[in-house]
Amino acid sequence: MFESLTQRLNGALDRLKRRGALSESDVAEAMREIRVALLEADVALPVVRTFISKVRERAVGQEVIRSVTPGQMVVKIVQDQLVELLGGTHQEVKVGGPPGVVLMTGLQGSGKTTTSAKLAKRFRDRERRKVLLASLDVQRPAAQRQLEVLAEQVGVTGLPIIMGQKPTQIATRAMETARREGYDVVILDTAGRLHVDDELMAELAEVRDLVHPHETLLVADSLTGQDAVNVAREFSERIGVTGIVLTRMDGDARGGAALSMREVTGAAIKLCGTGEKMDALETFHPERMASRILDMGDVLSLVEQAAAVVDREEAAKVARKMEKGRFDLADMRMQLSQVTKMGGLGGMMGMLPGVGKIRQQMAEAKFDERIVMRQCAIIDSMTPQERRNPQVIHASRRKRIAAGSGTTVQDVNKLLKQHRQMQDMMKKMKKAGGVKQFLQRNMPPGMMPG
Repeated sequence: MFESLTQRLNGALDRLKRRGALSESDVAEAMREIRVALLEADVALPVVRTFISKVRERAVGQEVIRSVTPGQMVVKIVQDQLVELLGGTHQEVKVGGPPGVVLMTGLQGSGKTTTSAKLAKRFRDRERRKVLLASLDVQRPAAQRQLEVLAEQVGVTGLPIIMGQKPTQIATRAMETARREGYDVVILDTAGRLHVDDELMAELAEVRDLVHPHETLLVADSLTGQDAVNVAREFSERIGVTGIVLTRMDGDARGGAALSMREVTGAAIKLCGTGEKMDALETFHPERMASRILDMGDVLSLVEQAAAVVDREEAAKVARKMEKGRFDLADMRMQLSQVTKMGGLGGMMGMLPGVGKIRQQMAEAKFDERIVMRQCAIIDSMTPQERRNPQVIHASRRKRIAAGSGTTVQDVNKLLKQHRQMQDMMKKMKKAGGVKQFLQRNMPPGMMPG
């Protein structure tokens, strides 16, 4: 997300960083470019005006003009202002109770039902809460059944369906069930429309007044740009939104909605959907998102993501084998699997600082992200003996593996060559006395990681 905005902002700020001294005209020119970049990214015009005004006010001050590195100071000001625009500090979804009530609102197609299930899984896995999911959507065919299936998929309880009930009746039954059976959290998935209308708002207000939710979350599709901002304003003014969940954050190259909605509604962006899987729901961190936008990376999120998906025992076992210079194809398969779980190479690179230009070069070179999946398929098509001892894979076996994985013999050869190269490097590390000593001898001065 934010790819085009990142490129435009970095272009304007890089020119400032290259200059030893800054004049007011330099800052004014950079502000014009930043203004255009924000508008092209679908940031609301009033938000852009406020943002540029605040940055300009600080950027033309004597503290910046007389600074030893004025360009860097302006970058810091832009980053600080982005953090403020996005909400300052992150806010979690908080519920009281029991039962704590979360009311999910938004337009049809914004991802409310899927997000409701993701949130239920998050409560269950992270906070060990007993969750009840209930669909109040009596407008869309099979909506209640869809939520029931998702509830089963994420391992929480779905409220039994009684056809013909009104949303308020379903909400009342959900609350009675939660109190009677000791549920910690009730998530109510409300109906949406293709547009904001009085009937929708009246229905939501009636349910809100009945259940008194601890959180009223607006689920908005970040792909809808300016329209999402208008929707957020309507829901905020007429229903009262306590937080925003932005969906499809992994698919939008502009992302102006994220930069506008906090400012327009006053409600914090609390969560963001980053994929289709049920665990692809992340806490929204304004400071980390600002760093991503300015191509400064998000190493903290990368570390947290790694800690969540990496099997520590398996990783330690592979590390010990690597130290001894032994690294078979089964170990390689495990590492490829971890890369996939962390969002692929593209997802990982998006969190590393200064990789915007590299990512662009990868796109121009038509780097195929699916290569990791193909490599996993190739290894999966091998026998246990072949994974442990790749030397036994002769020509006929390579043909069988290629046919079984839906790839070519050339693909199999490339994988085996890559594994040999990795094995050779492990052996060099062993001879050097370990990973740290190997890196100290082979990396340029000053590049040794801490």
